[in-house]
Amino acid sequence: MASARPELIEALYATARMLEKANDYQWGHMGACNCGFLARQVTTRSREEIHNRALLRCGDWLEQLNDYCPDSGLPMDELIDLLISFGFSLADLKHLERLSDEKVLARLPGGKRHLYYNVKDDVMLYLRTWASMLEDEWLQKTTLPLVEETSIAFP
Repeated sequence: MASARPELIEALYATARMLEKANDYQWGHMGACNCGFLARQVTTRSREEIHNRALLRCGDWLEQLNDYCPDSGLPMDELIDLLISFGFSLADLKHLERLSDEKVLARLPGGKRHLYYNVKDDVMLYLRTWASMLEDEWLQKTTLPLVEETSIAFP
């Protein structure tokens, strides 16, 4: 799973916010699906550019991730490289496309344990739950510097 880092956590929250405002969610469109929205947020590539990159090879995001080769030079693999260099793993991206990471699902609020991968509200819930989980991990491993008392003169 992705390392808990503020930039990554913010990217997940920002993707959920972008998705919430969007009218173009479409699971079958490579630039408007679960991974497509994350890629748009992280890489600032457009919906159309992501989709056009994907059309140069067969398959949806899951198949593209399974066929990923960092040395292929294919535009979609370059896009996946950007997501990986940002801090996501191939497994993270595969889980996002199907909303299937067991750790994330175990943390869903209200005892919910099953999400539909092609339902916008479920995708937003998954993203926010994942971000919250990483945020908790980051806070647990982060130590703040001690603040020494200073002599402050009060009138």
